[in-house]
Amino acid sequence: MRVLITGGAGFIGSHLSEALLDGGHNVLILDNLSTGSIENITHLKGRDGFEYFIDTVENEPLLAELIDRSDVVFHFAAAVGVKLIVEQPVYTIETNVHGTEVVLKHANKKKKLVVIASTSEVYGKSNDVPFREDSDLVMGPTPKHRWAYACSKAIDEFLALAYWKERKLPVIIVRFFNTVGPRQTGQYGMVIPNFVRQALAGEAITVFGDGKQSRAFTHVTDVVGALLKLMAEPKAIGQVINIGTTQEINIADLAKKVRELTGSQSVIKFIPYDEAYESGFEDMPRRLPDLTKITQLIGYRPKHDLDDILTHVIEYFRKK
Repeated sequence: MRVLITGGAGFIGSHLSEALLDGGHNVLILDNLSTGSIENITHLKGRDGFEYFIDTVENEPLLAELIDRSDVVFHFAAAVGVKLIVEQPVYTIETNVHGTEVVLKHANKKKKLVVIASTSEVYGKSNDVPFREDSDLVMGPTPKHRWAYACSKAIDEFLALAYWKERKLPVIIVRFFNTVGPRQTGQYGMVIPNFVRQALAGEAITVFGDGKQSRAFTHVTDVVGALLKLMAEPKAIGQVINIGTTQEINIADLAKKVRELTGSQSVIKFIPYDEAYESGFEDMPRRLPDLTKITQLIGYRPKHDLDDILTHVIEYFRKK
């Protein structure tokens, strides 16, 4: 098949591109490099069946042409990362909502399958853990810019499902839970790359808040494997699907583990949220997926544990 990946020069998109090429598919990438990087796809240049375009999804003539040439669209182009979201709320909302709108509009013309990247952030402040795809979403108040990202991705989901219900456009929505691995940057607030970089540099490892907030980190290879199977699974169409792992750790313990695995002497420094982001910043205390649906659909089971993830990320940063 020929697959278009918007945001394909990003962290997950670049890994998906590699796996698709390895599987004999042709890959088209559209990325404006706002949060992606040309370095992520340098090793793919020159491979048979690979093309990339440095542009935005808002270039509708180009987008329409690329969708027309493709069998499947993975829509990953988005504003991501807590730091970016807090600092640029207008860009976040406009990029996420309008970008998805134009992708769905053009894909609908010839009913091309669209896989929409969503996020565990949409569950908001819900305490109903583990999060099921049919759980209620509990957003924070609108003056808290932190929730703009979650809300914008929830709108993406509503719009995609509306296209499926009303216009029979095949869509699959995947909610990623803290995907991590080589090539991920800490520039926009991703915690593991930041911890690893700080530990290797002998800098203080900075934990935001009290460190009691917990997360479940998923290796990007497991996520990509799931995406390839979902793309080929007819029962996934019209569904919202969690992709993650159930191995949970709090952020303070994560900092200690990174320090241990890197052999670092770094101190662990706790920084209040108000200082790290903005006054009144709110965070999710836990972020844990229910994986029943994806397990039933494709037999999904993550192969990598947290130690594997940290080892691979540490190796990546040591080679940089």
